[in-house]
Amino acid sequence: MEMTPTPTPTGIDTGGLANFLRAFFAPLFLVVVSVVALFFLFTREITRFVQFLILAVAIGVIFYVPNIIEVTARAIAGALGIK
Repeated sequence: MEMTPTPTPTGIDTGGLANFLRAFFAPLFLVVVSVVALFFLFTREITRFVQFLILAVAIGVIFYVPNIIEVTARAIAGALGIK
């Protein structure tokens, strides 16, 4: 019984790239969100603070939860009756 070696993938490793970008931009994202949130708190603009906080959480979920875009697209397509 002869074993043939499995071919190595020749495409780009997008999973590794995505992990690298998440690891690189996550601390930067948190610093920017923190600074802007503190600015809104110190200027006593609570309404803008809450709006910014909701927006920051939404952006964080979109970029840092794996496969959220694909899951959301499938859910919207399913709700519209598209397969």
